[in-house]
Amino acid sequence: MTPTVALLAATPAFADAAKRLAEQYQLADSPQPDAEFVLYLDDDGLALHWLSMPKMTPLRINLGEGKSGFRARQASIKDEAIARAVGLGKGQRPRVLDATAGLGRDAFLLASMGCQVALSERHAVVAALLQDGLARAARRVDWLPERLYFAASDSLFSGAGLRSDIDVVYLDPMYPKAAGNKQRAAVKKDMQMFQQLVGADSDADALLEPALAMAQQRVVVKRPQHADWLAGLKPNSQIISKKHRFDVYQR
Repeated sequence: MTPTVALLAATPAFADAAKRLAEQYQLADSPQPDAEFVLYLDDDGLALHWLSMPKMTPLRINLGEGKSGFRARQASIKDEAIARAVGLGKGQRPRVLDATAGLGRDAFLLASMGCQVALSERHAVVAALLQDGLARAARRVDWLPERLYFAASDSLFSGAGLRSDIDVVYLDPMYPKAAGNKQRAAVKKDMQMFQQLVGADSDADALLEPALAMAQQRVVVKRPQHADWLAGLKPNSQIISKKHRFDVYQR
């Protein structure tokens, strides 16, 4: 059994706010024995600390900053495989559900190109980080509240904030980590922490059927280039990028 992750205040000034957030996300509000991770709330929001790797920079979701922010500002349909996969085009800005939102980077990229994107994330720790990142980014990015919003954490395909007119369901299930030093070196440190926290999506194949039932136009599945088709179902088409492929299932 995975040890419970606690959400704690970095200083006494944040004690009440941390306790409320812990209750909201059903996380522990006191230190947990043998825990591998802990969330701390401080002046800069929520940060995930990997306790067995104290020298690793804590993980925060900073949408629109750093390399991902630069990429979003420079993005074009021609250069971004994900944009072509979801059907972005002249006058076409589909409504997207990112049903496995994770760190929110793909969703932010699509939103920066004009899509309305709903986010769903069922892992409580990631959901807490993601909503914290969205709230902070909304204070810096004028268009964000109109295009990018958190819809659900208890279910991938339902939630009080989820619209019924979803054109595209986007799936990026966590793929099992490959063994070997070469693979580990290729993964960025923040993704190492994320993968260790979340693990593989063992029910990934079961996501495709409800996604197809919800999407009005298509389902897009992001996969490593060597991975099998999700649920063994051949896509209608594929768009290949340098590191991944996007399997497109038309409705």
